[in-house]
Order: sequence, then structure tokens, then C-alpha cells
Amino acid sequence: MSAAPMLPVLPGTVSADGRPATLGVMGGGQLGRMFVHAAQRLGYFTTVLDPDPHSPAGYVSHHFIQTAYDDADGLAQLAAQCDAITTEFENVPAQALTALAATRPVAPGAAAVAIAQDRIAEKDHFVACAGISGVSCAPFAVIDSAAAVEAVPDALLPGILKTARLGYDGKGQMRIRTREELLAAWTALKQVPCVLEQLLPLKAECSVLVARGWDGGIVSFPPQRNVHVDGILAVTHAYESCMPAALAVQALAATRSIADHVGYVGILCVEFFVIDDGSEHGALVVNEMAPRPHNSGHYTLDACDVSQFDLQVHAMAGLPLPQPRQHSPAIMLNLLGDLWFDAQGQEHTPDWQAVLALPGAHLHLYGKLHARAGRKMGHLNITGADVAGVQATARRAAAILGLPGLEDH
Repeated sequence: MSAAPMLPVLPGTVSADGRPATLGVMGGGQLGRMFVHAAQRLGYFTTVLDPDPHSPAGYVSHHFIQTAYDDADGLAQLAAQCDAITTEFENVPAQALTALAATRPVAPGAAAVAIAQDRIAEKDHFVACAGISGVSCAPFAVIDSAAAVEAVPDALLPGILKTARLGYDGKGQMRIRTREELLAAWTALKQVPCVLEQLLPLKAECSVLVARGWDGGIVSFPPQRNVHVDGILAVTHAYESCMPAALAVQALAATRSIADHVGYVGILCVEFFVIDDGSEHGALVVNEMAPRPHNSGHYTLDACDVSQFDLQVHAMAGLPLPQPRQHSPAIMLNLLGDLWFDAQGQEHTPDWQAVLALPGAHLHLYGKLHARAGRKMGHLNITGADVAGVQATARRAAAILGLPGLEDH
């Protein structure tokens, strides 16, 4: 049974035994690092639990517990040090969050994280919310046996086969055209439980970030349009005209419904596809949810008066949730490890001198010591007084660094 939240946890307070108000995070990557920065800015102490001795968040936190996510002693130590606990990614064991919640407020809770860990549960959740939101997921089938392969309706082909668990950034996904390819792909994926999604005509991709409190109050950022390259987010466009107004309203309403339906607490990102249904602007299909801050929300660090990480802190600690205000149009460029290698594969430093000379350029590197292809090393936010200026500067930055994703946008 979960403990009743002992909230709010006010920043800057000290307990009777001399312990300062401390917030904990499971996971020590870049999302944990930016959470730690936001918490510390408010005056909280922080504790990070992560198995990696070179954890980017561990480097900057007051306390670092280097251990496995399911280590009982480590979890007990985290609970003893912290007044409230969150997670930076969805693959932290849900059982660990359940154990922590026995004595400390944990946001998001294990039930919500468990849904995001399993595409089958996630699809069922989206279907359950569709009656209220009017936005459902792509037609799909669960593939967990040879019989399920045989039973797949012809209408689902061609499609995309995705592992039910542990898939991200395009990993664990295979496009298939025929039933024979489906069987071969499922075999290649070691016959683990999968979902087969119907391949739909894609016009665009977008995402919505909301923050929901313990009392059910909810605030949101405007929807943003995303561009993926090879399954990894490359560019986020965040300004008023980045997507049709009617679709933006619908995406926001659907995200609120998805958060409310599971009693979510914390920051939540829901990703959508805009499909070509013959209408002027297309139709929305919900793709997946992330129970944490999201790569597509990094622009909020420089373009908004409250960032996604600020709201993560507020939500978990039981503080008021201010409605964020975006004061500048923005474009976010993802910086992968590929930038650290030239055409001959020799490692070099990207031309930060030229990038940082650009107006409105905000460089965020994550403190990772070693670059490799596809690894998220940082991001670059471009802000400015108007959309045209931001777009022009973003194109210049992309040209300097050789970044994809802006060619047709």
C-alpha cells in the first residue's frame, strides 16, 4: 500500500534532525541532470540513484547512490535521504517505485510508469481514453504467438512491428509488408511480445507536455511539432504557427484525458502522428506516452518562464503549478554524438565558436565524457523575437554543424 503523500515539501526547509529538504530521482542521464539543476535552483538538495559511475546527473547532485535500480539497500538509502522521489525515464522497474512509495511520495506512480513500459498496456490505455478525447491510436494487433501472426487482419499490412517493451529511438521496430515478413521479423525480434501497427500516411509529428499535481490540477505547454531522422528526434518547432490551431487544441485535450485517466502526477509527454486522411490539416493519432520530461520539451529551458523541469519539481513536491508562458518562438536542434566525428571517422570538437556567435543560440551539453553515433550529447535552442528570425538562425546553426531535419521545414 502506498504511503499518503506528506506534502508540500517546501524548498529551503530543514528537518528537526538537520536534514535539508531533498528531492530524489531514479536515473542519472541528461533528464536527471536538468531535473537536478531545476531543483537546486529552488534550494532543494538532491539525490540521484543510477548504476553508471559516470552518470551526468550524479556529477552535479548533492548525493549520488551508484547502484542498480532494483537494489534494496540502495532504494532504502534513497528513501531515507529524500522527501519525494521521481524518475527520469520509463524503464526504471515499476516494482522499485512501488517499494519507494511505501514511505515517500513518488511521482509519477508505478502504475503510470508500468503502462509506459509496455506498448500493449499503453495501447489499451489509449483506447480507453479515446471515448473521451476522440483521439485513438493506430489500428493494431498484439503479436505473441505464431497463431497471432496468422490471425492478423490483411488491413494491418503493411505495418510496423514494435517490441512491447524496451524499444526507444527507433530501436525494436521493423517495417513489414507481408505476413511472411511479419513472421520473419517477429522471429528476428526473438519472438518477444510485440504490437503490429498499421502503417498510416504520415503528414507530421507533434507532442504535448502537461504537468499534473497531486490534487488533479493540470497545466500545459503549447503543442510542438517534431521532426525525426532515423527514428531519433532531430528538430522541435515551438511557436504559435507550428501546427494547425484545431489540431493543437485536440492534441492538448487528448493529453489531458490520458493524464487524468490514470491519475497521473508529474510531467507527462504524449506524442502524436498527424496522418493524411484527405482533410486539409489531417487527423491526429496518438503514438506513445513518456512519464517524464521529454527531448521535445527542452526548448522550454530558454523560451518559457517555467521549464518542463521546473514543473517536474513543482508537481512532485506538491508546490503550485503555474501556467507556463512562452515568451519567445523557439527551435530545438538535437545534438548527437555523430557531430564529434568527421567524414573519416576522426574525433573532433564541433565548431561551438561559430554556433555561439549566433543570436539567440543556447547550447546545452549534458556532461557525457564519450561521444558515439546516435548518443544524445546535448541540444541547441534557438530563440528570437520572431519566427522568421528563429528559423533563419536555426538553418545557419544546422549548416555549421551539418545537422539534418530542417531541409524541408
